[in-house]
Amino acid sequence: MKDNKAKILLIEDDPFLLGMYSQKFELEGFEVVMASNGKDGLEIAKKEKPDLILLDVLIPHLNGFNVLKKLKESKETSEIPVVILTNLSQQEEVKQGLSMGAEEYLIKAHHVPSEIVEKVRDVLTKKIK
Repeated sequence: MKDNKAKILLIEDDPFLLGMYSQKFELEGFEVVMASNGKDGLEIAKKEKPDLILLDVLIPHLNGFNVLKKLKESKETSEIPVVILTNLSQQEEVKQGLSMGAEEYLIKAHHVPSEIVEKVRDVLTKKIK
C-alpha cells in the first residue's frame, strides 16, 4: 500500500451511494477509485490493483456475481478481497456471493457507512496477517 493509504475500488451504479461511500472512505483515509458498471469495474480492478473491492450486485453491463467470478478467475485480480455491498438479501444470494469468494456480504439497508468502513478495515487487517 502506497503512503499507507489503502485503495478501495467502489463498483456501484447509484450516483448518490457512490458519492456517499467514496466521501466516507476518503474522510477515513482511504484512496477511492470508482466504477458505475461491472465492465468498467473489471477494467479498473486490473489497472489499479486496489487493496479491496466493494461490489454491488445489481449493476449494469455485468452483474456483481459475474464481476466476482471474473475477478477470482483472473491471476491479476484473484487475490484482491471483495466485499459485496448490495440490497439483495435473500439467503441464496448471500450464500452464492460467499461461495464465489467474497470476504463479506453486506446488506446496504442494514449498515450505516461507518459500519461498512469498519468491515472493510477488518477484511484488510485479515489480508495483511
